[in-house]
Amino acid sequence: MSYDPTNIFAKILKGELPCHKVHEDDDALVMMDIFPQSKGHTLIVPKAPSRNLLDADPAAISAVMPLVQRVARAVKAATNADGIRLAQFNEAPAGQTVFHLHFHVIPVYEGVPLGAHAGGKADDAELAALAQDIAARL
Repeated sequence: MSYDPTNIFAKILKGELPCHKVHEDDDALVMMDIFPQSKGHTLIVPKAPSRNLLDADPAAISAVMPLVQRVARAVKAATNADGIRLAQFNEAPAGQTVFHLHFHVIPVYEGVPLGAHAGGKADDAELAALAQDIAARL
């Protein structure tokens, strides 16, 4: 399958749809997941167009991985999470729901189960506050 430039993340990257932005640079956009699996669930979306890891340019992956690490550290600090889960899905059978490469940084809290992937929508005010807290730690 080929990359669809009308996917929701491509529209967000073009400024056609809103997001709760944490950070943006030449290589990626960092935003809050509006359907979080836990408080502080954050997405890193490379700007280079690709469906997922399988068809991505290795240079684009290399450019964003240091940011993924920085975001994981910032999310852990901002949320006081006990751990961080990094997830990245490739194709629908593996759980991918948006076909633009992206990385999930999911805070994990001891004794608190994660919500379902793409489950319930979070409160916008809470997401905006979390985005500011995480951005302040980047």
